[in-house]
Amino acid sequence: METVSTNRAYGGTQGIYRHASAETGTPMVFSVFVPDHAPGVKLPVVWYLSGLTCTHANVTDKGDYRRACAELGLIFVAPDTSPRGEGVPDDAAGAYDFGLGAGFYVDATEAPFDANYRMYSYVTEELPALVAANFPVDMARQGIMGHSMGGHGALTLALRHPEQYLSVSAFAPIVAPGQVPWGEKALGGYLGPDRAAWRQHDAVALIEDGASVGAILVDQGEADQFLVEQLRPELLAAACEAAGIPLTLRMQPGYDHSYYFISTFMADHLAWHAGKLG
Repeated sequence: METVSTNRAYGGTQGIYRHASAETGTPMVFSVFVPDHAPGVKLPVVWYLSGLTCTHANVTDKGDYRRACAELGLIFVAPDTSPRGEGVPDDAAGAYDFGLGAGFYVDATEAPFDANYRMYSYVTEELPALVAANFPVDMARQGIMGHSMGGHGALTLALRHPEQYLSVSAFAPIVAPGQVPWGEKALGGYLGPDRAAWRQHDAVALIEDGASVGAILVDQGEADQFLVEQLRPELLAAACEAAGIPLTLRMQPGYDHSYYFISTFMADHLAWHAGKLG
């Protein structure tokens, strides 16, 4: 692991790091904020998964999470959204919603993406092992959150690994990728035409198939330009109600899909995670 930069912030350390990923076969960059703490103490960690076109830098620069993390004693880790580098396949037309910056947190099975696009295994296995080896993280206390495509990732990973992630929240998540254009394009391109294989990467489908978590917090802007066609939080609400999963869905008047929205409610989400991680 290579240290790209470190800076003091809110009595803690914000670092940017790079390593060679065995899963993606590429260099991967991620950010970690570690609050000051007593020697030998291990802290709970919250993983933040970003949305389409983003890298680790978007939330690191605009997420406004450091003050809350310092006050709550949370380590905050933000990975990239997809592999990058020479030879990594991209969308043939250079579209923003598939290929580079749009890994959708799946392990691709379709050529030519299957060699590099292994973000599911990267986020759930490889990166946690690296972080645990290099930072004072209590791996028995992990939470996960994300925005848009990353909200999809957070929900599906938490539903598939409730023993690993003790808390989950999302900003404007893609809750049912198998039923919306963004998800149909991505899951079809990475996983192939068999829609049965998509269900393991679809929060609503996972809940319908019996997956569960203790509780979910979702904030969604009512002025989000993607709300009706791509996000459809009502589908998550219906699935959670049918399954008996406590869902706090807060529709926020006037807020859009941007980091102005995310930063406004970031502290609420981190307090939610801290309350469940102890």
